[in-house]
Amino acid sequence: PGGIATGVWVGDTYYLSGQLPSPSKAADRATNTPAVWGNTNEQADNAFQKVAAGLKEQGLGMGDVVMMRVYMVGVPSLDGKMDSAGMNEAYRTFFGTPEQPNKPARATVQVAALGSPTTLVEIEVQAVKKR
Repeated sequence: PGGIATGVWVGDTYYLSGQLPSPSKAADRATNTPAVWGNTNEQADNAFQKVAAGLKEQGLGMGDVVMMRVYMVGVPSLDGKMDSAGMNEAYRTFFGTPEQPNKPARATVQVAALGSPTTLVEIEVQAVKKR
């Protein structure tokens, strides 16, 4: 709907577009209630699950990820700083585990805003198909 590809193959490399967390509770326009998104850890976990699902559709897994970019907004309770600890807690459940020991190269940057005022994290990856 946004006019972008979910992902693109270039040779053996798959570029998965940024994945935003899904709200745990949808917005209610009738009562002007915003969507509920959770904290950074919950949002990152949800975004990583969406990354895993997007890779699986292409015959890839989290162990195939070679590069990751994480975009985060500042959290008011942390004086406007990004919640790296919350994001890293979710990251460690998908990378560097006994089941999936690979860790990709990664950049994590703080941005002014993401898709909605309550979105705290967006994750994009590049994965390479093993030969």
